[in-house]
Amino acid sequence: MAIILDGSGLTIEKLVRIARDNEPVELHPDALERMKKCRAMLEKKIQAREIMYGVNTGIGEFSEVVLTDEQVEQFQKYLIYNHSAGIGDPAPLEYVRGAMAGRVNVHAHGNSGVRPEVTQTLVAMLNRGVTPFVCQKGSVGACGDLAPMSQIAELMMGEGSAYYKGELLPGKEALDRAGIPVPGLKARDGLAVINGSNLLTAMSAIFLYDANRWLKQAEIGAAMSLEALKANMKPYSVKLHEVRGFPGAVRTALAIGKMIAGGDLVDGKIACKVQDAYSMRSTPQVIGAAHDALAFARSQVEIELNGVGDNPIFFPDENLQLSGANFQGSPVSLPMDMAGAAITMVSVMSERRMNRLNNPALSVGLPPFLTKGAGMFSGLMLSQYTADALIVEQRILSAPASIQSIPAAADQEDFVSMGMNTAIKNMQILDNAYGILGIEMMAAAQALDFREYKFGKGTTKAKEVVRKYVEFLDVDRPLYPDHTRMKKLIQSGEILEEVEKAVGSLG
Repeated sequence: MAIILDGSGLTIEKLVRIARDNEPVELHPDALERMKKCRAMLEKKIQAREIMYGVNTGIGEFSEVVLTDEQVEQFQKYLIYNHSAGIGDPAPLEYVRGAMAGRVNVHAHGNSGVRPEVTQTLVAMLNRGVTPFVCQKGSVGACGDLAPMSQIAELMMGEGSAYYKGELLPGKEALDRAGIPVPGLKARDGLAVINGSNLLTAMSAIFLYDANRWLKQAEIGAAMSLEALKANMKPYSVKLHEVRGFPGAVRTALAIGKMIAGGDLVDGKIACKVQDAYSMRSTPQVIGAAHDALAFARSQVEIELNGVGDNPIFFPDENLQLSGANFQGSPVSLPMDMAGAAITMVSVMSERRMNRLNNPALSVGLPPFLTKGAGMFSGLMLSQYTADALIVEQRILSAPASIQSIPAAADQEDFVSMGMNTAIKNMQILDNAYGILGIEMMAAAQALDFREYKFGKGTTKAKEVVRKYVEFLDVDRPLYPDHTRMKKLIQSGEILEEVEKAVGSLG
């Protein structure tokens, strides 16, 4: 069933279904009527020669240059040419599809003045699998994602390049093969396609979807390590976290409680310390804080997905046009900087538990580096090195991009969000996080195999899935295939899905 785009109700989950799973979309009939009404108002203003930014004026530093009637339509073409100024490798198709869906949802409000034919072309491209080639880099996140969105807008003129059925084609050929007419760009149309932070917002939505699943798996990995380390589980009492009041901590305590339920440790059959180290007893506070950070970021991203990020903005009921800065990416980039740092923070704690599993002074009786042949064999000693290398990269990437503005356009655009940098670095932070958590889970499974007591139902299922991909390390072998398989396993979410089948939703 098609996802209806009407300017509201576009959730992160719906965007992922459009972007990643290729679910069809429809423009709501009411949205189409709003767009027609707004365009009619704009046409009257053009005929009356009312001065409107980006319609009959230049843009940026040239906003004071008023265009002649003959220049108005041609200007849109040159605007797109000039702004198609990205660089380097193509953005993944799901990012571009997400940006296109977000842009349609902006237009659906009926405040952008765009011709409906242009928006309907974006809808047709989404539904028939025509995805523009878009350079990943080049946006500063204000006036929106101009460079990448311009490569999408090139298709509106039958230009640029696009993927269709797995093949990269000239834009016109891709549209022709899909049976999509070229709408062309008339007054206002080009700017209406490009003047919003849609690509960085789509990337942020996809990140938040995947990061939430990763955090659930971080809880699974923590439970595995805690059971292997004979942790005192009293700090995981939900009552303890409810009295403080942070919802994320309550959520994590509940999730780990589900994981260990039915095991000897939680049932008090295994001796444990009165008080464990922070990496063992403050997991709910740490992963919980990450949940809360992601929840705030989600609220901001979903506001942006359903808001009017454009300039100028038209209000047909009042016969009014206002030029402002609703393209500014800061409302998304600031919380997303925090979201990326949250994933790094949880990764650091994951590595600290892995360290305790390896270190015979801290592992409560486990063999050094989780090998039976210490000295002859090094076990998982080098696995920690790999996790550490990934964490240092995460820490470097966790510096906020939202404070890194560099002025542009002769200081007309003297503060920009750098939100695209946030989106790009967050994806690398998460990619590293898959590897770090995979290494913790691999070590935890190895440690659990040395223990001779009953584990919780969730922990048992998680170890079972790990063992489908990585064998017990009896004698040393090259570890990079195991690390890579574990990274892919975490990324796939298979452990999460199997555990939730066994114990119910983790949140």
